[in-house]
Amino acid sequence: MKVLVAAVVLALSIASVPVAAQEPPVPVQEPPIPAQEPPPPAPPPPPAPAPKPQVQTPESQAAMTPAAALDRLRAGNIRFVSNATRQRDWSAKVVATASGQYPFAAVLACMDSRAPIEIVFDQGLGDVFGVRVAGNIVNDDELGSLEYAAKVGSKLIVVLGHTKCGAVKGALDGVQLGNLTGLLERIHPAVEAAGCKNAKDDACVDRVAELNVRQSMKEIRAGSAYLAERIDQGRIALRGAIYDVATGRVRFLDE
Repeated sequence: MKVLVAAVVLALSIASVPVAAQEPPVPVQEPPIPAQEPPPPAPPPPPAPAPKPQVQTPESQAAMTPAAALDRLRAGNIRFVSNATRQRDWSAKVVATASGQYPFAAVLACMDSRAPIEIVFDQGLGDVFGVRVAGNIVNDDELGSLEYAAKVGSKLIVVLGHTKCGAVKGALDGVQLGNLTGLLERIHPAVEAAGCKNAKDDACVDRVAELNVRQSMKEIRAGSAYLAERIDQGRIALRGAIYDVATGRVRFLDE
């Protein structure tokens, strides 16, 4: 009996002993996943090849007609007057034309610094032959230059005078100055035909300038059988024009 009581007392004493609280389990830390670096960017596409500069070629010159050549000059002057001239890579054109030239037109013009041929017609390197002399007069040198232009394929000859021409004023005033004297004498037929003598009268000066262009056109036909034949055959055209230094416009005669 004593043994039973002792066992009960022991059991009760054991039950009264507080049990230590269990700590919650420590979560297992997963190793961090390293951030993935973005893939390297794709290499840029190769640059597009630079456009080939547009220049006259043997093919484009051969395909050009006198009428098309005249239209091209007209369109170029319209762009010039509108301040909408073409953007050109001049360095590329230098390279592209180094091996040869195939101009579609030749322009006999005055040397006046306000009337540069390629600019007022908005043309590039290798597009037109330029023959320039005070008063756009005709002599053997100019004729030879124009004959060469026709021989190598140009389809149009333009005689280009201009308003307020200093050479015309000199002819009206009877200027005497070394070799210039003889040059101005070539303008005298136009002075006589105009029937005016006042170099301070712009209308008179411009009238003589136009008649002088027409005189030069006659002298081209009369002085060069080679050019006259090709003009008559329609292989090349001969046109006269006046450039207005105040507006930039080119007016082709008889239009």
